Amino acid sequence: MSESDGRCVSEAGTLVATVLGSSLAFVVGSIINVALPSMQADFGTDAAGVQWIVNAYLLPLSALVLVGGSLGDHYGRKRLFMLGLAIFTVATVACALAPNLETLLGLRFAQGIGAALLAPNSLAIIADGFSGEKRGKAVGTWAAAGAIAGAAAPVIGGFVIDNLDWRWAFAIVIPPAAAAWMVGQRSICESRESEEDRVPLDLTGAILATSALGALVFALISLPERGWADLGVVSSTIAGLALGTAFLAVEIRKGRGAMMPLGIFGSASFSGISILTLMLYAALGGLMVLLPYMLIESLGYSATAAGAALLPFPLIMGILSRTMGGLATRIGIRTTLTIGPLLVAFGFALFAFSANADLDYWTDILPGLIAIAIGMALCVAPLTTAVMNAVENRYVGVASGVNNAISRIAGLIATALLGFVLIGENGADADLISGFESASWVGAVLAAASAAASFVMIRVESTES
Repeated sequence: MSESDGRCVSEAGTLVATVLGSSLAFVVGSIINVALPSMQADFGTDAAGVQWIVNAYLLPLSALVLVGGSLGDHYGRKRLFMLGLAIFTVATVACALAPNLETLLGLRFAQGIGAALLAPNSLAIIADGFSGEKRGKAVGTWAAAGAIAGAAAPVIGGFVIDNLDWRWAFAIVIPPAAAAWMVGQRSICESRESEEDRVPLDLTGAILATSALGALVFALISLPERGWADLGVVSSTIAGLALGTAFLAVEIRKGRGAMMPLGIFGSASFSGISILTLMLYAALGGLMVLLPYMLIESLGYSATAAGAALLPFPLIMGILSRTMGGLATRIGIRTTLTIGPLLVAFGFALFAFSANADLDYWTDILPGLIAIAIGMALCVAPLTTAVMNAVENRYVGVASGVNNAISRIAGLIATALLGFVLIGENGADADLISGFESASWVGAVLAAASAAASFVMIRVESTES
């Protein structure tokens, strides 16, 4: 049960601040995907540098999003939201001024920490500050705003990159961040979990998870260029596995007090949902980085055009997601979560079959993008419902957080593996179109496997207890 200093000083202000703040995490990721070629050229970096520009942000966001919400439960959601927003904004300003790649990567890591604090607490603030029908509308606005921001960001960011510089792509985030800070400071009331309901902080688990993921991502990014015989790759892999094992040992020892209680994986349905999420979002995460990069580098698209090329995906998802949630109610969650990934696999297969040197957007890219968008729209709402139905009521919040973290980790891993596409033989420039074809086949296999996991493992439509 939550303890609060009272209802929101201003419900409208609370909604504006939380929507603006949380949307920034989507916006930065979307803009960076179309800015990568420009940033690569400016810093004179290789494919590994490109991957790290993305993953330096995703790493802390993936590993710390669970503990970020827990910190808010303990020390105050407004306090952690505002702290995360401040860290994110300062890091963003500094990213726009970064003199070299190494500095940029450190600042991107700081951005990820800020996002890991503000994202989970923004939704918790809404849940605590609104009640009844108003809460449902507020959550719907929060979700819709994120979708709209994710759709608009690549186009706006691309226009800024083409006409100014990639540094301005960071700078345009600053005004909404500052507005969120000023409005939030005045409007949001402080709230936290009551002492008896607080889950103990698992900082040890958070440190081990971040370190393990960091070591494994370093190994995966280095592997295509250095090979398995490289001492750095081997040592990083061993360190990552050892740290991962230590993380699991800590989580087992902490039991219900762990940031990732392993008992929830005792539900076959939740395990199936987790496998589905990991594979489906790995396929999607790789696509969102590789497609605009290929359009710009191999097909000569401007950053604006590449951003616009992605626009049908979030638009279709945003329009269809609510309708598809109703469809899941009629035909069943397991059926929906089987059909959706199969459609995604079909979309990736269309990409693979169409990949050629004369790629045409309207005939070779758009059809696959539409199929993937419809498939993902089939998955989003039912996936949330499936998570809640797969575990006992007292674990619903934790299970939702774990599933969210898994989706982010999937994108982190997929980006780390893109070196196999971005790096050519003997260090030569890669054939990105050929690599896109191969990556599309991998995406199709992952999506089809996620459909199989859903069909075989997801068995419940109501809460297990």
